Amino acid sequence: MGKSDFLSPKAIANRIKSKGLQKLRWYCQMCQKQCRDENGTKRVHNNIVYNEYISHREHIHMNATQWETLTDFTKWLGREGLCKVDETPKGWYIQYIDRDPETIRRQLELEKKKKQDLDDEEKTAKFIEEQVRRGLEGKEQETPVFTELSRENDEEKVMFNLNKGAGSSAGATTSKASSLGPSALKMLGSAASVKRRESSQSSAQPAKKKKKSALDEIMEIEEEKKRTARTDSWLQPGIIVKIITKKLGEKYHKRKGVVKEVIDRYTAVVRMTDSGDRLKLDQTHLETVIPAPGKRVLVLNGGYRGNEGTLESINEKTFSATIVIETGPLKGRRVEGIQYEDISKLA
Repeated sequence: MGKSDFLSPKAIANRIKSKGLQKLRWYCQMCQKQCRDENGTKRVHNNIVYNEYISHREHIHMNATQWETLTDFTKWLGREGLCKVDETPKGWYIQYIDRDPETIRRQLELEKKKKQDLDDEEKTAKFIEEQVRRGLEGKEQETPVFTELSRENDEEKVMFNLNKGAGSSAGATTSKASSLGPSALKMLGSAASVKRRESSQSSAQPAKKKKKSALDEIMEIEEEKKRTARTDSWLQPGIIVKIITKKLGEKYHKRKGVVKEVIDRYTAVVRMTDSGDRLKLDQTHLETVIPAPGKRVLVLNGGYRGNEGTLESINEKTFSATIVIETGPLKGRRVEGIQYEDISKLA
């Protein structure tokens, strides 16, 4: 049996390897094949990726495609949103963007679990703080009143009973009163009267702090949840967006368009406002458009996602806006502090 026999063990093993039927450890979704190392998901030089690809016996060489150079192909990957590309003094680097629904779902579950753990810790800390505050309410801290010890008669002697024997409180009071002089007794009486007046004034003052009801606390928690509920995709049909990438040329840079269709959550078909051209763009190449006050907007992220509203005002210092919800069960609610990237003008 010859070396190049189709049924030789070596030929069979090569065919199995080319089909990727060995033990799976790394897999590249972009190349749709098994990888020998984990560079399929890391930031790698484009020449390394290309050399590994053409080492495959059934590869397609660059001169058989529509791209003349590897640089042009790398730029196309970035424009289509398939990879993150960046140019360095050492050349072009690419990193695959994993948009697999299962991977995104796992990432969202991990983020949700981390947020839930943090929320549980914060709730426990707030509960303990609330219990301590409620325990201290209505209790005034008694402060000691100090008076100067003096005697009216210089010849009068002041005596203190320092016996260590344990006696009743009445006996101790009697012995103390008998051992002190008239001036000391007068001072003790004035101190007791001052203390009684302070206690009567503190009891007469009404409670200044109003306790929060359980309903108020629940509403605050729900409001906080609405503010922190976020997703990594924000594209919605019917909104106006602005193109921020320069890779499409000056013809489209900083131009506005309307999102006509959303594909796979992260890609939008945009119809340009001035020229009518239709472009397929990734959300990383777009940004939201903030209209003038009084215009209608759509909430793209957060707990009010999907609700239409009217822009009331903007805060340029905090890059946030105040809107009034116009649709849904929350109609009429005034929401402050919504970030610019979470709302966009409606077409």
